[in-house]
Amino acid sequence: MFDKILVANRGEIAVRVVRACREMGIASVAVFSDVDRTSLHVQMADEAVPIGPAPAAESYLRMDRILEAARSTGAAAIHPGYGFLAENAAFARLCEAEGIVFIGPGSNALELVGDKVRARQAMVKAGIPIVPGLESVPLTMEEYAAAARGLGYPVIVKASAGGGGKGMRIVREAGELAAAVEAGRREAGSSFGDESVYLEKYIEEPRHVEFQVLADNHGRMVHLFERECSIQRRHQKLVEETPSPALDSALRERMGETAQNVMRAAGYANAGTVEFLLDKDRNFYFLEVNARLQVEHPVTELVTGVDLVRRQILIAAGEPLGLDQADLRQSGHAIECRIYAEDAAKGFLPSPGPILFLKEPRGPGVRLDSGVYAGWRVPIHYDPILAKLIVWAEDRDRACRRMAAALRDYVVLGIHTTIGFLGDVVCHPRFEAGCTDTGFIGRHFEGWQEARGDEETLRLALAAAACDEMDGGGAGEARVPGRSGDGPTPWKTLGGWRLGRRESDEI
Repeated sequence: MFDKILVANRGEIAVRVVRACREMGIASVAVFSDVDRTSLHVQMADEAVPIGPAPAAESYLRMDRILEAARSTGAAAIHPGYGFLAENAAFARLCEAEGIVFIGPGSNALELVGDKVRARQAMVKAGIPIVPGLESVPLTMEEYAAAARGLGYPVIVKASAGGGGKGMRIVREAGELAAAVEAGRREAGSSFGDESVYLEKYIEEPRHVEFQVLADNHGRMVHLFERECSIQRRHQKLVEETPSPALDSALRERMGETAQNVMRAAGYANAGTVEFLLDKDRNFYFLEVNARLQVEHPVTELVTGVDLVRRQILIAAGEPLGLDQADLRQSGHAIECRIYAEDAAKGFLPSPGPILFLKEPRGPGVRLDSGVYAGWRVPIHYDPILAKLIVWAEDRDRACRRMAAALRDYVVLGIHTTIGFLGDVVCHPRFEAGCTDTGFIGRHFEGWQEARGDEETLRLALAAAACDEMDGGGAGEARVPGRSGDGPTPWKTLGGWRLGRRESDEI
């Protein structure tokens, strides 16, 4: 087993991995950009190493600096989380050359499935049903235009080297294509360091259903059932759940077997997700492989009882899987809501700034994976996810009610968040009935505005209390977090703190 793991990420996923390391008795190393110096993942890790300025291209995407941080701290393995370098085959290959274990698939499998175009080619060869689309990346705009005419509009522009909705654009007519391709290239380049994009036929109003797979390096593989991820905006998931309301046992078995066949065709080991589109006639099509831990992995953990991060680490250390498909069961129902620092009433504009007050939900069946705290300043430079709120209950109806109650209990002041919007989503009659697809948000929540009433009065009262606390009860100059020693420190934010914390650099 590893003595020390470097976490090559930030935010809530870095906190999640650090916690898993702590439970396993493994020392953890955080890396951080200049703007993340006081972030929660930095405070929680055993060591922390600065890797550059705020832009991701100068810090979290700098393979050389991350590898040097691993070398200098003696980390035996690197966990990439999701996003940034998590699906970068070149980075996995550099880790292999350095003798540092990349906690994820090997570079060959990662190169195959991480390139969406090559993955499609492999799936066609293996007889997997796929969405019609290109099997190579066009070189010129004329080739894109010819391909779009051949597929028939609408088409969708997709990044070939990453996921998470980055680089995606729906194109409904020829005049929109060039701008969509250029915008997709820019976003893909900034998110993944690779600006190549390709085209697929856009299927109207499908469900987005994915299967979690675990495979070890000894030839054993299982799937941990499905996640329904149809509640999306801008092709980025907002709400995920399991089991899917659309699947029965027969369809679940067929899709699970297909997911495993996809991973076998790719020679895949470690945790990964096979994504499908499910049409109105219950036909499913391979979409892509996400060769990493998914943002929505907690719902699978709650329903199956399997700690996916722990399993990732064990597999990477060479341990056998120790799970049989026949032994796995879905118990109850879990729902996850992603909490973003965005203003849903203004087109989901990012909302950076200081968190003045934070009240987090608690209670039976409620889990919160968070990377923030009161007093921390949300930066503008990265994906604006703050936390993931996850609930579990005995059935879907109870899970919906529990999520609605938890969202009502969740208060973040100082910035805009998606909490109010998500509360309206999970209380919508069509969502409660399980009648969702990827067009749900566009149909039911176009021009959404948050209702004002008693909750607004409560928020104003809490805001006043927060401001009163910051200025010492109204006397003297207001205290600003981060100024004159009043900023967040481990002593203030983490409670009990033991001496002997090692750092490889000043933080």
